[in-house]
Amino acid sequence: MVFDPASLAFHDSGAPVAVRAATILPAVRENIELTTADGLTLVGELAVPVDGIIRATLITLHPLPTHGGFMDSHVFRKASYRLPALAGVAVLRFNTRGTSSPRGTSDGSFSDGVAEAADVAAAVQFAVDRGLPNRWLVGWSFGTELVLKYGALAPIAGQVEGAVLLSPPLHRATDADLAAWAVSGKPLTVLVPEHDDYLRPEAARARFAAVPQARVIAVDGARHLWVGEKYAGRALNEILAAIGCPGTPLATHWAGPVATAPDPTACPAGR
Repeated sequence: MVFDPASLAFHDSGAPVAVRAATILPAVRENIELTTADGLTLVGELAVPVDGIIRATLITLHPLPTHGGFMDSHVFRKASYRLPALAGVAVLRFNTRGTSSPRGTSDGSFSDGVAEAADVAAAVQFAVDRGLPNRWLVGWSFGTELVLKYGALAPIAGQVEGAVLLSPPLHRATDADLAAWAVSGKPLTVLVPEHDDYLRPEAARARFAAVPQARVIAVDGARHLWVGEKYAGRALNEILAAIGCPGTPLATHWAGPVATAPDPTACPAGR
């Protein structure tokens, strides 16, 4: 059964409540479908502020689907739960081709980051067509490879302001891809966990030196999966700072209606 965000039940206790992993704050949420240039239908969700005032838009690209990554990978799930209400930020999440989640399964099959170029283009075009402003790509692990390979190329480069990367492994992205970002001049913020499994801060600084405008931020104590509220919250705050949204750090308590998410899905293995 496909999860319907309209099924969420919101309640107001009359007192501020702590924002926890399963806390869902108010937003206008809808299940969406993206159509790729090669004719596939990708499933996703768009969450926007209730008042309709959108400061920025995050177009999220999830970790490796063959290792458990999907649109509900926990940092992106928490972004959709919190950022529309706390920061006025719209969050677009979707499953890349062949990927499944409670939202459903996207058409097609995993292409190791090759045919997924059309998936990135479809998501960005959807945001453009909806008139969502101040668009930023946010990739996590495998999603960073898609950002680096396609985000600095036309037409996407002209449709987004820049990008934020979480835990880039640099397995598929090449020096040529980094060179394209350098030429684009688009802002690039790179969040690198101290204990990452694939690329740690010192090596990341060396690789991203090829992109003069890239800003590499080492996150002490963090690991590739950003497990734990401390690190997920840090990631969200760094994303907001990177895209120029004031008001960080995010509030940790909320006065108003909240819902509780279904049992949280497992964190992805990533890459």
